[in-house]
Amino acid sequence: MNNVDLSVPVLSRGKHRSPRKGACFMEFASYLAGEPWSDHPACTHPLLAGVARDVNDCTTDAGRSRLAPLIPSVIGLTPDDPHVVPRVTARTIRHALPIVSQERQYILAVALLVGEKQLALVEGRPLHDIQPESLAALESVPAATKWARSFTHRARRTTPDFARRTAPRAVSCAVEGISQACVPNPDERLYQLLVDAIEETKGWMPAPAPRTVTTEAVRFTV
Repeated sequence: MNNVDLSVPVLSRGKHRSPRKGACFMEFASYLAGEPWSDHPACTHPLLAGVARDVNDCTTDAGRSRLAPLIPSVIGLTPDDPHVVPRVTARTIRHALPIVSQERQYILAVALLVGEKQLALVEGRPLHDIQPESLAALESVPAATKWARSFTHRARRTTPDFARRTAPRAVSCAVEGISQACVPNPDERLYQLLVDAIEETKGWMPAPAPRTVTTEAVRFTV
Protein backbone atom coordinates (compact mmCIF):
# COMPACT_ATOMS: atom_id res chain seq x y z
CA MET A 1 0.00 0.00 0.00
CA ASN A 2 2.86 2.37 0.75
CA ASN A 3 3.85 2.50 -2.93
CA VAL A 4 0.41 3.64 -4.05
CA ASP A 5 -0.17 7.38 -4.46
CA LEU A 6 -3.44 8.31 -2.76
CA SER A 7 -2.78 12.05 -2.59
CA VAL A 8 -5.45 12.73 -5.23
CA PRO A 9 -8.28 10.23 -4.68
CA VAL A 10 -9.97 8.81 -7.76
CA LEU A 11 -13.20 7.30 -6.50
CA SER A 12 -15.03 4.41 -8.10
CA ARG A 13 -18.06 2.27 -7.30
CA GLY A 14 -18.15 -0.73 -4.99
CA LYS A 15 -15.65 -2.48 -2.76
CA HIS A 16 -12.01 -2.92 -3.72
CA ARG A 17 -9.52 -5.47 -2.45
CA SER A 18 -6.66 -2.96 -2.42
CA PRO A 19 -5.88 0.61 -3.51
CA ARG A 20 -4.40 -0.79 -6.71
CA LYS A 21 -7.91 -1.94 -7.66
CA GLY A 22 -9.45 1.47 -6.94
CA ALA A 23 -11.25 2.86 -3.91
CA CYS A 24 -14.62 4.08 -2.74
CA PHE A 25 -15.32 6.99 -0.41
CA MET A 26 -15.10 5.04 2.84
CA GLU A 27 -12.08 3.00 1.75
CA PHE A 28 -10.16 6.22 1.32
CA ALA A 29 -11.43 7.31 4.74
CA SER A 30 -10.05 4.11 6.29
CA TYR A 31 -6.67 4.80 4.67
CA LEU A 32 -6.54 8.42 5.85
CA ALA A 33 -7.53 7.34 9.37
CA GLY A 34 -4.69 4.84 9.49
CA GLU A 35 -7.04 1.88 9.73
CA PRO A 36 -6.93 -1.41 7.82
CA TRP A 37 -8.29 -1.04 4.27
CA SER A 38 -12.07 -1.35 4.54
CA ASP A 39 -15.31 0.29 3.44
CA HIS A 40 -16.64 -0.20 7.00
CA PRO A 41 -13.95 1.55 9.07
CA ALA A 42 -14.35 2.29 12.77
CA CYS A 43 -13.51 5.98 12.24
CA THR A 44 -17.05 6.89 11.09
CA HIS A 45 -20.52 6.36 12.54
CA PRO A 46 -22.00 3.26 10.83
CA LEU A 47 -25.07 5.02 9.42
CA LEU A 48 -23.09 7.99 8.10
CA ALA A 49 -20.64 5.54 6.53
CA GLY A 50 -23.62 3.83 4.89
CA VAL A 51 -24.84 7.15 3.49
CA ALA A 52 -21.35 7.82 2.10
CA ARG A 53 -21.09 4.36 0.49
CA ASP A 54 -24.52 4.69 -1.09
CA VAL A 55 -23.87 8.20 -2.40
CA ASN A 56 -20.49 7.09 -3.76
CA ASP A 57 -22.05 4.18 -5.64
CA CYS A 58 -25.11 6.05 -6.93
CA THR A 59 -23.28 9.16 -8.13
CA THR A 60 -22.22 9.11 -11.78
CA ASP A 61 -18.59 8.66 -12.75
CA ALA A 62 -18.55 12.27 -13.91
CA GLY A 63 -19.84 13.61 -10.60
CA ARG A 64 -18.07 11.31 -8.15
CA SER A 65 -14.78 13.22 -8.04
CA ARG A 66 -16.58 16.09 -6.34
CA LEU A 67 -17.12 13.86 -3.30
CA ALA A 68 -13.41 13.36 -2.62
CA PRO A 69 -12.83 16.62 -0.65
CA LEU A 70 -15.53 15.50 1.81
CA ILE A 71 -13.63 12.35 2.82
CA PRO A 72 -11.58 13.89 5.68
CA SER A 73 -14.73 15.38 7.20
CA VAL A 74 -16.20 11.96 8.09
CA ILE A 75 -13.11 10.77 9.94
CA GLY A 76 -13.60 10.81 13.69
CA LEU A 77 -17.37 11.29 13.51
CA THR A 78 -18.42 8.48 15.84
CA PRO A 79 -21.01 9.97 18.22
CA ASP A 80 -23.01 7.49 20.25
CA ASP A 81 -25.89 9.89 20.92
CA PRO A 82 -29.26 8.16 20.26
CA HIS A 83 -30.41 11.17 18.21
CA VAL A 84 -27.95 10.42 15.41
CA VAL A 85 -29.66 7.48 13.68
CA PRO A 86 -33.23 8.83 13.54
CA ARG A 87 -32.13 12.35 12.63
CA VAL A 88 -29.70 11.33 9.88
CA THR A 89 -32.32 8.92 8.54
CA ALA A 90 -34.97 11.65 8.55
CA ARG A 91 -32.74 14.16 6.76
CA THR A 92 -31.86 11.60 4.12
CA ILE A 93 -35.49 10.61 3.52
CA ARG A 94 -36.61 14.24 3.35
CA HIS A 95 -34.21 14.80 0.44
CA ALA A 96 -35.75 11.88 -1.43
CA LEU A 97 -39.42 11.65 -0.55
CA PRO A 98 -40.89 14.33 -2.87
CA ILE A 99 -38.99 13.17 -5.99
CA VAL A 100 -38.61 9.38 -5.93
CA SER A 101 -40.92 6.86 -7.57
CA GLN A 102 -44.30 6.18 -5.99
CA GLU A 103 -43.24 2.72 -4.83
CA ARG A 104 -40.29 4.20 -2.97
CA GLN A 105 -42.47 6.96 -1.52
CA TYR A 106 -44.58 4.35 0.29
CA ILE A 107 -41.48 2.65 1.72
CA LEU A 108 -39.82 5.90 2.75
CA ALA A 109 -42.97 7.38 4.28
CA VAL A 110 -43.23 4.36 6.58
CA ALA A 111 -39.55 4.61 7.51
CA LEU A 112 -39.87 8.34 8.21
CA LEU A 113 -42.88 7.85 10.48
CA VAL A 114 -41.14 5.03 12.35
CA GLY A 115 -37.97 7.08 12.68
CA GLU A 116 -39.89 10.10 13.95
CA LYS A 117 -41.46 7.86 16.59
CA GLN A 118 -37.99 6.68 17.61
CA LEU A 119 -36.85 10.28 17.88
CA ALA A 120 -39.89 11.22 19.96
CA LEU A 121 -39.08 8.37 22.35
CA VAL A 122 -35.51 9.62 22.70
CA GLU A 123 -36.65 13.18 23.39
CA GLY A 124 -39.57 12.28 25.65
CA ARG A 125 -42.18 13.80 23.35
CA PRO A 126 -45.60 12.38 22.36
CA LEU A 127 -45.14 9.63 19.78
CA HIS A 128 -47.31 11.43 17.22
CA ASP A 129 -45.16 14.58 17.43
CA ILE A 130 -43.24 15.01 14.16
CA GLN A 131 -40.48 17.45 13.23
CA PRO A 132 -41.87 20.26 11.04
CA GLU A 133 -39.43 19.46 8.21
CA SER A 134 -40.52 15.82 8.18
CA LEU A 135 -44.18 16.81 8.31
CA ALA A 136 -43.70 19.05 5.27
CA ALA A 137 -42.03 16.19 3.37
CA LEU A 138 -44.88 13.84 4.25
CA GLU A 139 -47.47 16.39 3.18
CA SER A 140 -45.81 16.57 -0.24
CA VAL A 141 -46.78 12.92 -0.87
CA PRO A 142 -50.30 12.65 0.60
CA ALA A 143 -51.21 9.24 -0.88
CA ALA A 144 -48.06 7.58 0.39
CA THR A 145 -48.40 9.27 3.77
CA LYS A 146 -52.01 8.17 4.20
CA TRP A 147 -51.06 4.57 3.46
CA ALA A 148 -47.98 4.75 5.70
CA ARG A 149 -49.97 6.11 8.63
CA SER A 150 -52.49 3.30 8.25
CA PHE A 151 -49.74 0.70 7.97
CA THR A 152 -47.79 1.89 11.02
CA HIS A 153 -51.00 2.19 13.03
CA ARG A 154 -51.99 -1.40 12.22
CA ALA A 155 -48.53 -2.74 12.97
CA ARG A 156 -48.60 -1.43 16.55
CA ARG A 157 -45.17 -2.74 17.27
CA THR A 158 -41.88 -1.26 18.31
CA THR A 159 -38.82 -1.46 16.10
CA PRO A 160 -35.82 -2.32 18.29
CA ASP A 161 -33.80 -3.00 15.15
CA PHE A 162 -34.40 0.47 13.69
CA ALA A 163 -30.71 1.45 13.86
CA ARG A 164 -29.42 -1.89 12.61
CA ARG A 165 -31.87 -2.67 9.82
CA THR A 166 -34.62 -0.13 9.11
CA ALA A 167 -32.45 2.99 9.00
CA PRO A 168 -29.71 1.58 6.70
CA ARG A 169 -32.31 0.15 4.33
CA ALA A 170 -34.24 3.41 4.23
CA VAL A 171 -31.06 5.37 3.54
CA SER A 172 -30.14 3.05 0.66
CA CYS A 173 -33.66 3.27 -0.75
CA ALA A 174 -33.59 7.07 -0.58
CA VAL A 175 -30.17 7.48 -2.18
CA GLU A 176 -30.86 5.02 -4.97
CA GLY A 177 -34.24 6.64 -5.54
CA ILE A 178 -32.69 10.07 -5.98
CA SER A 179 -30.15 8.70 -8.46
CA GLN A 180 -33.00 7.26 -10.57
CA ALA A 181 -35.45 10.15 -10.21
CA CYS A 182 -36.50 12.25 -13.19
CA VAL A 183 -35.00 15.45 -11.82
CA PRO A 184 -32.27 17.82 -12.98
CA ASN A 185 -28.76 17.01 -11.72
CA PRO A 186 -29.26 14.11 -9.29
CA ASP A 187 -25.52 14.19 -8.58
CA GLU A 188 -25.90 17.62 -6.99
CA ARG A 189 -28.78 16.37 -4.86
CA LEU A 190 -26.73 13.39 -3.67
CA TYR A 191 -23.78 15.63 -2.87
CA GLN A 192 -25.95 17.94 -0.76
CA LEU A 193 -27.54 14.93 0.96
CA LEU A 194 -24.11 13.70 2.04
CA VAL A 195 -23.09 17.18 3.21
CA ASP A 196 -26.25 17.40 5.32
CA ALA A 197 -25.72 13.92 6.78
CA ILE A 198 -22.16 14.86 7.77
CA GLU A 199 -23.31 18.10 9.39
CA GLU A 200 -26.10 16.33 11.28
CA THR A 201 -23.72 13.70 12.63
CA LYS A 202 -21.12 16.31 13.55
CA GLY A 203 -23.73 18.18 15.56
CA TRP A 204 -24.07 15.26 17.97
CA MET A 205 -20.38 14.86 18.71
CA PRO A 206 -19.61 15.32 22.42
CA ALA A 207 -18.18 18.68 23.36
CA PRO A 208 -14.41 18.64 23.84
CA ALA A 209 -13.28 18.46 27.44
CA PRO A 210 -12.27 21.86 28.85
CA ARG A 211 -8.54 22.43 29.06
CA THR A 212 -7.02 22.42 32.51
CA VAL A 213 -4.65 25.33 33.04
CA THR A 214 -2.06 24.60 35.70
CA THR A 215 -0.63 27.17 38.08
CA GLU A 216 2.78 26.62 36.49
CA ALA A 217 1.39 27.45 33.04
CA VAL A 218 -0.20 30.64 34.34
CA ARG A 219 3.08 31.69 35.95
CA PHE A 220 4.88 31.54 32.60
CA THR A 221 2.24 33.54 30.76
CA VAL A 222 2.18 36.57 33.03
